[in-house]
Amino acid sequence: MNLQLDFYATLLALVGVLLLGRFIISKSEFLSYYNIPEPVVGGIIVAVILFCLSKFGDISFGFESAMKDPLLLSFYSSIGLSADFSSFKKGGRVLIGFLIIVSILLFFQNLVAVGAAMAMGQNPALGLLGGSITMSGGHGTGAAWADTFVKAPYNFAASNEAAMAAATFGLVMGGIIGGPVAAYLIKKHNLKQNHLQNKAEETVFEDPERERRITAITFVESLALIATCLFIGTKLAAWVNSFGFKTTLPTFVYCLLVGAILRNGLNFSGIHKVFDREISVLGNVSLSLFLAFTLMTLNLAQLAAIALPMTIILILQVVMMIFFAIFITFRFCGRDYDAAVLSAGHCGFGLGATPTAIANMQTVTAHHGMSHMAFIVVPLVGAFFIDLVNAIVISIFAQLPLW
Repeated sequence: MNLQLDFYATLLALVGVLLLGRFIISKSEFLSYYNIPEPVVGGIIVAVILFCLSKFGDISFGFESAMKDPLLLSFYSSIGLSADFSSFKKGGRVLIGFLIIVSILLFFQNLVAVGAAMAMGQNPALGLLGGSITMSGGHGTGAAWADTFVKAPYNFAASNEAAMAAATFGLVMGGIIGGPVAAYLIKKHNLKQNHLQNKAEETVFEDPERERRITAITFVESLALIATCLFIGTKLAAWVNSFGFKTTLPTFVYCLLVGAILRNGLNFSGIHKVFDREISVLGNVSLSLFLAFTLMTLNLAQLAAIALPMTIILILQVVMMIFFAIFITFRFCGRDYDAAVLSAGHCGFGLGATPTAIANMQTVTAHHGMSHMAFIVVPLVGAFFIDLVNAIVISIFAQLPLW
């Protein structure tokens, strides 16, 4: 028996997944400590329930998927709208160097993962999904590219399952290794905090209590900005793709770029100041609903079939991230206290997501002292540039003659 849920029932199901995830996390110290997202927890539980109903009760569910793409594009629009290029002058040389190092890691992640997948006789798409797509891209980027790899010429049916499993594993491991890596570097090199740092330089991530009120008017203004990104971004993507280029970027990249141009154009002209926290709320809600849909519709039977090769690929990624942070990130970011904190942050979004990176750095600085530079550089690189550069790197690998 197949039960088809309409738009309203699907929306109710998505919200239910989030509330379930929130409840489970509130009861688990492990899930709470490692910042596992609510849609991941709730979505996996619902996916298991739906799998059991289908397997043993011959009951399956169909969901209205019309909202899926707009939710994803809204999330990436919010990332673009959060990219304040005026922070360049604060980050300076460290920001540029960190961005170069992060970009280099993207290539290594894909080389290692694709090489391991091919060595095990697996579809190279499994390697890409276990590479920079999910390790540095997280759940959102993983889900966005998974739809591409299901189709020809990749023909990897378990794309969604592989992407969500890899992103979840990376999120946990990114939160686990970041603190110990920084602690090792601080102890080994006897590093001390830069005491010349000034309280007035603190960023919102260092002092999260500073807030601006969200009102109906500001909410509509932020919603209008995201709607503008969706409209222009989708039209721009369709126009570029109409030329039939061999290498194309996903639509979400165009929405992200439009958001960045819009935000910085408004800042420069003084017409409007983007409300970052409100944009973040809208983006996070969009991502949560999108992930809830993606995760609760996972095909767990397909995931079981690739469990062993996926596990091997992910273990290799964790080992590489540890060594890369210690021997590359730390050394090329100055070999000082700020560099150690940056290394912890890199572990966070090199395997998981920017919030994990921020959490890693907050933990380190709570014990060893503040690092203003790290809290300027990591959010800017991790919340904007990493997605843009990653999309280009992934497109290059996706065009290789491996299929």
